Amino acid sequence: MGISVLIGILITFLVIILVLYLVQRLPLDARTRQIAQIIIIIIGILSLLKYLAVF
Repeated sequence: MGISVLIGILITFLVIILVLYLVQRLPLDARTRQIAQIIIIIIGILSLLKYLAVF
């Protein structure tokens, strides 16, 4: 049980990092890019909290 939770957390973290990198590569203005990054980070934190059984 513990290993599967750890793998899920690791995969979620890597997906968050990949999506943030891809948003950086998009031709957006700075304000839109910042809003997208904040939304991605919030979604990532919520999904990580799901793995830690907070929700």
